[in-house]
Amino acid sequence: MTDHTATARTELPTWDSLAAMDDDALPLLGTALLIARDEYPDLRPEPYDALLHGYVAALREPVTTQESVPAKMAVVNRYLFDEVGFDGDRETFSDPRNSYLNDVFDRKLGIPLSLALVQMEIARRLDLPLDGVSFPGHFLVRLPVDDGILVMDPFNKGRSLSADELRERASAHCGGQSPDDAELLHILAPASHRTILLRMLRNLKTLYVERNDWERVARSADRLLKLAPNMGEEVRDRGLAYLKLGHIEGAREDLSRYLQVLPEASDVDTVHSLLVEATGQAKRLH
Repeated sequence: MTDHTATARTELPTWDSLAAMDDDALPLLGTALLIARDEYPDLRPEPYDALLHGYVAALREPVTTQESVPAKMAVVNRYLFDEVGFDGDRETFSDPRNSYLNDVFDRKLGIPLSLALVQMEIARRLDLPLDGVSFPGHFLVRLPVDDGILVMDPFNKGRSLSADELRERASAHCGGQSPDDAELLHILAPASHRTILLRMLRNLKTLYVERNDWERVARSADRLLKLAPNMGEEVRDRGLAYLKLGHIEGAREDLSRYLQVLPEASDVDTVHSLLVEATGQAKRLH
């Protein structure tokens, strides 16, 4: 990538520190870049922080000249999506690069979640309290305004969405039922940093399952457990990936733990059969 002049050194968190942090104490940018470092071991965070610093410096004056919050946000969106050129990747939406934040900065392409993260980092540095919304199917962002909240779609250049459009989008994921006002507000609740990062990793895991890339599936599940250690489904998925990779001891440990943590899960019989199979393989290896 282009070598941007770095600002003060940016430290990434460590994986083992994340579980103990409060949800919103998790550094969103730093942890997203930590996720990317798994794929790009030589990744340095400083150039990306410097890039953001440059965007914010270019925006500060035009944003401060606007009086209303929606007008300020409109300036940010025009700059980010029209001048800088960030956009949704419609042609290769399932490209994993759209979920690695360094690639999103470098290519100016992403999916709703990664574009939202860039948008949030810039807006917050300009004192605009932009939050993510873990909306079903398509990640969104929200901003408090005088008469309620402004909900925007980062995949479509930050376009604002009406309540009717939000209900229509949500109904496709709610059994065809349109949510009432209270249900819609619940769906539009701000997403914590942990929720955003978990969704980013789940997106990656899903892409790698589709590619039968079990090494990266195992890695994604492991990183999910670093953020939230008690997710039984991720223990199971890591164990299944280990089984595909021939890591029998790891598979046995994870599948056994899953059955202990979620003994009433709908797939316990299937997982138990796989555990028996893995145990037999382990015995043959000895």
